[in-house]
Amino acid sequence: MKLRNYISKYGFRLAIAVAIVALIVLSVSSVLGGRAGFLKNIDGALKAPVQKAATSILDWIEGIYGYIYEYDRVLEENHSLRAENAALRQAARDYDDLEAENERLRQLFEWSEKRTDLVMESAKIVSWDASNYTSAFTISKGSEHGIEMGDCVVTEYGALVGQIIELGNEWAVVRTVIDVEMDVGALAGIDSYAGVITGEFSLMKQGLTRLTYLASGAQIFPNDEVLTSGKGGSFPAGLLVGEITSVMTEAGGQVTYGIITPACDVSRLSQVFIIKDFEIVE
Repeated sequence: MKLRNYISKYGFRLAIAVAIVALIVLSVSSVLGGRAGFLKNIDGALKAPVQKAATSILDWIEGIYGYIYEYDRVLEENHSLRAENAALRQAARDYDDLEAENERLRQLFEWSEKRTDLVMESAKIVSWDASNYTSAFTISKGSEHGIEMGDCVVTEYGALVGQIIELGNEWAVVRTVIDVEMDVGALAGIDSYAGVITGEFSLMKQGLTRLTYLASGAQIFPNDEVLTSGKGGSFPAGLLVGEITSVMTEAGGQVTYGIITPACDVSRLSQVFIIKDFEIVE
């Protein structure tokens, strides 16, 4: 690189200097051309190596300039190929995102055909809450799209994601189902025992939540499905919350609660659907 820079900066001057030397030698040889044979011999002896050296230097400089030109051409071509490759990679990512979104919409269509009572709005997740003490994210739509405080948020297949807790014109904040402040009426097991989904900090860090406030005598078991009850008016009935993975008993053995693995992995969400209207269960 140093040689390339040196030639780029001083190569032209060097070529001029060599040419001047060659002209001086040729001029001297012309003046001395009519003198004695001894001087002619000296002239010939001087001319031959100088001319040869001048020719070699000029060839060398020409070769260096050719190398520099070729190097710059290859470098430019390399930059062009990298830019083209980056564009192709971005196009591939955009295509994958579009395919994923189309698949989500297909699943939503299949699910919404079964839930004709629901009016929904899709939205992208634009950022996650940076706090370690909550589980929430911001979406790309707000009140201008008919979204209201307290609206329920689900995935494309009807799994509960959370609830709108802050609202702007073009944005809204969603508290997820595992957040410590979350409270959702729920039904568990084949006998639909009523309880409440309540967050707990230690479980939230594991991506889990719990079912508690069960009625006396309620029996729940691992693998029992948990659905929203629809009581209270904030959440439609029948949304899938998750599955009971273990049954726990408080100290004293009198209070039983279930640990729930949510049906949606909130850490992998990129698009959600807000339920703007539904039939309220009385």
